[in-house]
Amino acid sequence: QVQLVESGGGLVQAGGSLRLSCAASGRTFSSYAVGWFRQAPGKEREFVAAISGSGHSTSYAASVKGRFTISRDNAENTMYLQMNSLKPEDTAVYYCAARTLSYYMYYMRDYDYWGQGTQVTVSS
Repeated sequence: QVQLVESGGGLVQAGGSLRLSCAASGRTFSSYAVGWFRQAPGKEREFVAAISGSGHSTSYAASVKGRFTISRDNAENTMYLQMNSLKPEDTAVYYCAARTLSYYMYYMRDYDYWGQGTQVTVSS
Protein backbone atom coordinates (compact mmCIF):
# COMPACT_ATOMS: atom_id res chain seq x y z
CA GLN A 1 0.00 0.00 0.00
CA VAL A 2 1.26 3.47 -0.89
CA GLN A 3 0.01 6.70 0.59
CA LEU A 4 0.56 9.96 -1.26
CA VAL A 5 0.33 13.43 0.27
CA GLU A 6 0.52 16.56 -1.88
CA SER A 7 1.54 20.00 -0.70
CA GLY A 8 2.59 23.34 -2.12
CA GLY A 9 -0.59 24.55 -3.75
CA GLY A 10 -1.87 28.07 -3.33
CA LEU A 11 -2.83 31.33 -4.99
CA VAL A 12 -0.41 32.96 -7.41
CA GLN A 13 -0.60 35.68 -10.04
CA ALA A 14 -0.30 34.89 -13.72
CA GLY A 15 3.35 34.57 -14.68
CA GLY A 16 4.32 33.36 -11.24
CA SER A 17 5.65 30.02 -10.03
CA LEU A 18 4.72 27.28 -7.60
CA ARG A 19 6.37 24.04 -6.60
CA LEU A 20 4.18 21.10 -5.71
CA SER A 21 5.48 18.21 -3.65
CA CYS A 22 4.14 14.69 -3.25
CA ALA A 23 5.44 12.63 -0.35
CA ALA A 24 5.03 8.87 -0.60
CA SER A 25 5.05 6.16 2.00
CA GLY A 26 6.57 2.75 1.39
CA ARG A 27 10.02 1.33 0.80
CA THR A 28 9.75 0.64 -2.92
CA PHE A 29 9.09 4.16 -4.18
CA SER A 30 11.86 3.95 -6.76
CA SER A 31 10.08 1.05 -8.48
CA TYR A 32 6.93 3.12 -9.07
CA ALA A 33 6.31 5.48 -11.94
CA VAL A 34 4.52 8.57 -10.71
CA GLY A 35 2.56 11.31 -12.34
CA TRP A 36 0.60 14.51 -11.87
CA PHE A 37 -2.96 15.03 -13.01
CA ARG A 38 -5.24 18.03 -12.60
CA GLN A 39 -8.95 18.70 -12.57
CA ALA A 40 -10.47 22.11 -13.21
CA PRO A 41 -14.06 22.90 -12.19
CA GLY A 42 -16.53 21.28 -14.55
CA LYS A 43 -13.83 19.42 -16.44
CA GLU A 44 -12.45 15.91 -16.45
CA ARG A 45 -9.21 15.07 -14.71
CA GLU A 46 -6.33 15.31 -17.17
CA PHE A 47 -2.74 14.18 -17.44
CA VAL A 48 -0.09 16.80 -16.69
CA ALA A 49 3.28 15.04 -16.38
CA ALA A 50 4.85 11.72 -15.47
CA ILE A 51 8.26 10.35 -14.55
CA SER A 52 9.65 6.83 -14.56
CA GLY A 53 10.78 5.01 -11.45
CA SER A 54 14.42 5.79 -12.11
CA GLY A 55 13.69 9.39 -12.96
CA HIS A 56 15.44 9.09 -16.31
CA SER A 57 12.33 9.43 -18.44
CA THR A 58 9.65 12.11 -18.32
CA SER A 59 6.63 13.16 -20.32
CA TYR A 60 4.44 16.26 -20.36
CA ALA A 61 1.09 17.35 -21.66
CA ALA A 62 1.42 19.77 -24.55
CA SER A 63 -0.28 22.50 -22.54
CA VAL A 64 2.47 22.54 -19.89
CA LYS A 65 5.57 21.49 -21.80
CA GLY A 66 8.34 24.02 -21.42
CA ARG A 67 6.72 25.58 -18.33
CA PHE A 68 6.44 22.65 -15.88
CA THR A 69 9.17 20.28 -14.73
CA ILE A 70 8.57 16.98 -12.98
CA SER A 71 11.30 15.46 -10.83
CA ARG A 72 11.72 12.98 -8.01
CA ASP A 73 14.04 12.24 -5.13
CA ASN A 74 13.87 8.50 -4.45
CA ALA A 75 16.01 8.80 -1.35
CA GLU A 76 13.35 11.10 0.12
CA ASN A 77 10.33 9.26 -1.37
CA THR A 78 9.18 12.54 -2.85
CA MET A 79 8.32 13.87 -6.26
CA TYR A 80 7.91 17.45 -7.38
CA LEU A 81 6.21 19.56 -9.98
CA GLN A 82 7.88 22.90 -10.62
CA MET A 83 5.38 25.17 -12.34
CA ASN A 84 6.63 28.35 -13.99
CA SER A 85 4.94 30.98 -16.14
CA LEU A 86 1.59 30.01 -14.68
CA LYS A 87 -1.57 30.94 -16.53
CA PRO A 88 -5.16 31.29 -15.30
CA GLU A 89 -6.03 28.14 -17.24
CA ASP A 90 -3.65 26.19 -14.99
CA THR A 91 -6.12 26.70 -12.15
CA ALA A 92 -7.18 23.26 -10.91
CA VAL A 93 -6.85 20.72 -8.16
CA TYR A 94 -3.58 18.89 -8.76
CA TYR A 95 -3.27 15.22 -7.85
CA CYS A 96 -0.22 13.02 -7.66
CA ALA A 97 -0.54 9.37 -8.57
CA ALA A 98 1.63 6.26 -8.49
CA ARG A 99 1.55 2.99 -10.35
CA THR A 100 3.22 -0.26 -9.30
CA LEU A 101 5.35 -0.44 -12.42
CA SER A 102 8.41 1.60 -13.27
CA TYR A 103 7.28 2.94 -16.63
CA TYR A 104 4.71 5.71 -16.78
CA MET A 105 1.37 5.87 -18.54
CA TYR A 106 -0.97 8.69 -19.45
CA TYR A 107 -4.38 7.54 -18.25
CA MET A 108 -5.95 7.64 -14.81
CA ARG A 109 -6.90 3.96 -15.03
CA ASP A 110 -3.23 3.00 -15.17
CA TYR A 111 -2.45 4.45 -11.73
CA ASP A 112 -3.07 2.53 -8.53
CA TYR A 113 -2.65 5.14 -5.81
CA TRP A 114 -3.78 8.74 -5.55
CA GLY A 115 -3.23 11.68 -3.26
CA GLN A 116 -6.00 13.88 -1.93
CA GLY A 117 -5.16 16.80 -4.19
CA THR A 118 -3.91 20.35 -3.69
CA GLN A 119 -5.57 23.47 -5.05
CA VAL A 120 -3.67 25.74 -7.44
CA THR A 121 -5.31 29.04 -8.31
CA VAL A 122 -3.77 31.44 -10.82
CA SER A 123 -5.22 34.94 -10.91
CA SER A 124 -5.13 37.11 -14.00
